[in-house]
Amino acid sequence: AVVSTQSTGDMDPVLDPVIGRNTIKKGRAIKIGDKDVDYSPSFRLILHTKLANPHYKPELQAQCTLINFTVTRDGLEDQLLAEVVSKERPDLEATKSQLTKQQNDFKITLKGLEDNLLSRLSAAEGNFLGDTELVENLERTKKTANEIEI
Repeated sequence: AVVSTQSTGDMDPVLDPVIGRNTIKKGRAIKIGDKDVDYSPSFRLILHTKLANPHYKPELQAQCTLINFTVTRDGLEDQLLAEVVSKERPDLEATKSQLTKQQNDFKITLKGLEDNLLSRLSAAEGNFLGDTELVENLERTKKTANEIEI
């Protein structure tokens, strides 16, 4: 089920459990107010607004995917240029696509390394400089990050 509704920028606190997908009863229900309401994992809530530059609370932004469909002249020029390049020079378009994929892969790798390092640091007890595995992991992370930057 998909529900589409217009937003004015302020969210009713009653929607917090729905937006946060705070399920109960092993993911089969959501508590709204004092009632347990059946929940389907395929449920989608789509909020849209006519506000030119809406501001939402950081908590809401962290729980949602925000998409800005604002059309600008620069955005249209970039799209048109991409279409022309793909028709005139497909080799350049393929290279661009490959580089974009590689950049995304690098971001995923860096995020994984960062998460791994942070979890090891938080699990370390006492003087973590004596933990050779942790220090070696830090060095590998640093080396990989430097290679990706180049």
